[in-house]
Amino acid sequence: MASTSDIRKGLCIRYNNDIFKIVEFLHVKPGKGPAFVRTKLKSLTTGRVLDNTFPSGRKLDEVRVETHKFQYLYADGDAYNFMNTVDYNQIALQKSVLDAPDLLREGEIVTVIFNADDEMPLAVDMPASVVLEISHTEPGVKGNTATNATKPATVETGATINVPLFINEGDKIKVDTEKGTYLERVKA
Repeated sequence: MASTSDIRKGLCIRYNNDIFKIVEFLHVKPGKGPAFVRTKLKSLTTGRVLDNTFPSGRKLDEVRVETHKFQYLYADGDAYNFMNTVDYNQIALQKSVLDAPDLLREGEIVTVIFNADDEMPLAVDMPASVVLEISHTEPGVKGNTATNATKPATVETGATINVPLFINEGDKIKVDTEKGTYLERVKA
């Protein structure tokens, strides 16, 4: 059993007959009244996200998990195929298990979280950022750069990301996988 002081990003807990992963949390100690923890939980079975508040000191049923490195191979409809980098076993996971499937490039190394009790895959953790190549974007209008203007660009995986006007087709950019936003241009 864990308590609210053990809450951290990525912790998996059993709550309301479901398994949830903590996406965000904030310890709040108001001037009047008891402290509490405000959390954003993602269901690992349905994929829905809910906000919940736990009173300080509440006991939580922690789910024991194991993590393994997998390499993304290919998508087959809604099934995404991964290969274990140690023993080369392959698994297929549904699209709903992935946080940002549109940013997943073939050959990308991800961390798959398994329930230690029954060896069922629970979630896929992407790297913090990925480097992707711009496959299509409109040219930027010269002289329109005074206001941090952005334009939509399609990357090699098919995702659309807003980028600064100076980014052109063929450029490589670093993308934040959590928010799906442009971070920086990468020199080739």
